[in-house]
Amino acid sequence: MLIAGPTASGKSALALALAEAFYGVIINTDSMQVYRDLKIITARPNPEEEALVPHLLYGHVDAAENYSVGRFLADAERAIVEAARLRRLPIFVGGTGLYFKALTRGLAAVPPIDPEVRARVRERLATDGPQVLHAALARRDPSTAERLKVADRTRIARALEVIESTGRSLTDWHRDGMPALLDPDRTVRIFLTPDRAELKARIDARFTTMLARGALEEVRALAARNLDPLLPAMKAHGVPWLRRHLLGEMTLEVAAEKARQDTRHYAKRQFTWFRHQLSDWPKAAPDLAGDVLERALR
Repeated sequence: MLIAGPTASGKSALALALAEAFYGVIINTDSMQVYRDLKIITARPNPEEEALVPHLLYGHVDAAENYSVGRFLADAERAIVEAARLRRLPIFVGGTGLYFKALTRGLAAVPPIDPEVRARVRERLATDGPQVLHAALARRDPSTAERLKVADRTRIARALEVIESTGRSLTDWHRDGMPALLDPDRTVRIFLTPDRAELKARIDARFTTMLARGALEEVRALAARNLDPLLPAMKAHGVPWLRRHLLGEMTLEVAAEKARQDTRHYAKRQFTWFRHQLSDWPKAAPDLAGDVLERALR
């Protein structure tokens, strides 16, 4: 079973209810909830929820690591094997569309990047800026550079790392791939479509709750590690703004509102991404999705 949807749409609660009803195991399909350093600010399941049914692929990666979709597929395959061993229904839940696409359609297999190459590219990015690196990428991999915006620091750096580490461009690597783990035609799947105004209210309220539960202290501990700001964990929604508050650049109120705005914009992008990339997925409002999925399973 695959449950996707925008952030704060109620995916986790739905997955937990179905896992209890159908003897399931919940498998994280969110790119930020994999990081152990980000329990509160990514709204990971709490200990009480995790005690009800098995939860896999939550908080198993250090924030210093650059977790990739290829690594997710490898982890997801092991999670499926574990679910079979437990004789439980695997329930993938999250908001990272690329993970769901990889599960059902496969992925290009790019090998691990040489750490020295990564460090060298990141140093050039910090020194020269993204425009210079984009120009360098355009000379070596014009098809990839054409798809990327000049300001897209992370993807430009990634594309250069790949070609410098492997001698092949991302375009070339995309010709070979990792196979899909699941057959979409034989998998129960759904994308939650909450009312936009209600979703905005849920996002805003959730961030307030995160702050009350210690999100600022969580970000303070992460910032103390002095990690590369380009790492995915350092760009999780809320983290950059709360870090700026901790540096004295803005009040907590301003940082919180900026974080809420970022999250609302992200939710909008999630709707758009699924509409274009996985348009064949069934859709349902959160309060109706449970019935839809139960009928499909029975």
